[in-house]
Amino acid sequence: MKNLIGLKKLREHIDTYIAEVQKGKSFIVMRRSKPVFKLSPPDEEMEQWEQVIDFTAIKKGGVNLKDLLSRL
Repeated sequence: MKNLIGLKKLREHIDTYIAEVQKGKSFIVMRRSKPVFKLSPPDEEMEQWEQVIDFTAIKKGGVNLKDLLSRL
C-alpha cells in the first residue's frame, strides 16, 4: 500500500511529506511494522478555530510552558 511510510523515512524526508499532506494526501506512519499515527491535512473545522491568545505578542519566540503553568 502506497500510503504506508516508516517513521525513519518520515524523519528523513519530512519536507516531502509535508508538501504531500498540503496537497491533500494522507499517510499511515509505521514503527516496527505497526501503525503508530496518521499524517493527514487538518479538517475544515480546524481552520475555523478562533485564536484566543498569541503568546508571541507577550514575548518574542513564545512563552515557556513551565513558566505559564507556574503562574496559574
